Amino acid sequence: MKEKVKESMQRFSKAMFIPVLILPIAGILIALGNVFTNQRLLEMVPFLDNPFTTGFGSILSSSLVSILGNLGLIFSVGVTVGLAKKEKSVAGFTALLGYLVFVNAMNKFMELSGLLEEAESLQGTGQTLVLGVQILDMGVFLGIILGIVTAYVHNKFIDTDFKGAFQIYGGSRFVFIVLIPVVVTLAVLLTYIWPFFQSGINSLGEFMQRTGNIGIFLYGALERLLIPTGLHHLIYTPFLYTELGGVAEVGGQVFEGARNIYYAEIADPSVSRLSESVIWDARGIAKMFGLIGACLAMYHTAKPENKAKAKAILIPAAFTSFIAGVTEPIEFSFMFVAPLLFVVHAALSGLSMVTLNLLDVRAIGPNGMIDFLLYNVPLGFEKTSWPMFILVGLVFFGIYYIVFRFLITKFNFKTIGREDADQETKLYTKKEYKEKKAQGEKGTHPVPQGDTGMADVIVNALGGADNINTVTNCYTRLRLTLKQPELVDEATLKNETGANGVIVNDQNVHVVYGLQVSNIRKDVDNYLGIEEAE
Repeated sequence: MKEKVKESMQRFSKAMFIPVLILPIAGILIALGNVFTNQRLLEMVPFLDNPFTTGFGSILSSSLVSILGNLGLIFSVGVTVGLAKKEKSVAGFTALLGYLVFVNAMNKFMELSGLLEEAESLQGTGQTLVLGVQILDMGVFLGIILGIVTAYVHNKFIDTDFKGAFQIYGGSRFVFIVLIPVVVTLAVLLTYIWPFFQSGINSLGEFMQRTGNIGIFLYGALERLLIPTGLHHLIYTPFLYTELGGVAEVGGQVFEGARNIYYAEIADPSVSRLSESVIWDARGIAKMFGLIGACLAMYHTAKPENKAKAKAILIPAAFTSFIAGVTEPIEFSFMFVAPLLFVVHAALSGLSMVTLNLLDVRAIGPNGMIDFLLYNVPLGFEKTSWPMFILVGLVFFGIYYIVFRFLITKFNFKTIGREDADQETKLYTKKEYKEKKAQGEKGTHPVPQGDTGMADVIVNALGGADNINTVTNCYTRLRLTLKQPELVDEATLKNETGANGVIVNDQNVHVVYGLQVSNIRKDVDNYLGIEEAE
């Protein structure tokens, strides 16, 4: 049972990536629109102060802010697509239909039961308008719940076939037929059940607020500690997109969640100072500065004969963390060889968030320096205090460097460049691999079509094509389920395919490749002959 629950959480975490990774694009474009309407910038660059550019910026911000008001629908479709095992596009369409049925079913039931509030403003009533329909305010949780339910029904009944006159009602049509009574029943039940959950969520949010810096520290540390499990997204997502991260009224509209409030506030020129809720999204110090200090410490403590190799590995990893906020290549370089360093890293990450809160900094940088510059600099010092964010980052760069260097030398941790002779880690280039392959040293599985890169080495290191049940990926990891996980050859995956880490958890296997994982996933799919990505 424990393993089944863990596997379900892993699958759910992967499904959450579909909506979560799209939303930052909307945020960046909102920030870009704000650039064209920022009065200070227009004074500095007069030629931008014209109806075309300011109008474009205003339209861009206003149109994308509307996404924040429909997160339930976005998560419903995204989670369903992520959890669907086949015919994902059909599953997404069914999720849309189910969402519409649910919203109107709940509204009608509440109307018949006399539960609808009749107030000019629904704020504080526990109800809200969703797609213009008044229902209970479930926020993004509504989308998550409906996404799980729709995916379950879809997976269970998508292969149902009928014969004769009823043949037309099989497959996706039967899924929708089954889904209708399920969704209507769910709408009725949640009308009575959700207020209790809402009370619990409110209590948790109040607890996090009451504990202040202690709660912030625990949040920041736990978000890093769950990296090995791949479940860290389940920590920060509720704070970014639900009322756990705060509730604020911006421009006459109520927004829930730190990220949603931030996007709304940067798009509203009347907001002179961002709200305190932004602290839940201020996770960038460790990514942009701290781990860079850790990399420098690992380089300086590497053996003299291995410094060139350490530099070749650490510089790209550090650059990726600083620019794009992708930390796993660095974290997996010491996570297993020196677990103490990872615990210290998690603690320092939480401490950096506490420091920003104590200094009343309102800048964010969750995805590296590019996001940091786009989001914060155009807003000015008054709105974000972004120069203080950089100052705190530089301080933590020094702290990470000193602490990591001390611990590495004190305990003789075998970090990059300090490995024993029989533990050498080499990251082969694609050219080197092809040369070795031509010599017959690697590759026992024929490439079925096109250029599949190192896919055959990856597949063979995972126990062969017959050992692989499913293949998916997230932002940095190739995620698989295997029949016999004990067949995984970690050394080959790390040494010959450039994997930064390998996690084997029952039948779930994660191979960390960083930002290039999407291309690797395509190569593996192509090699295995998978036409539709799971």
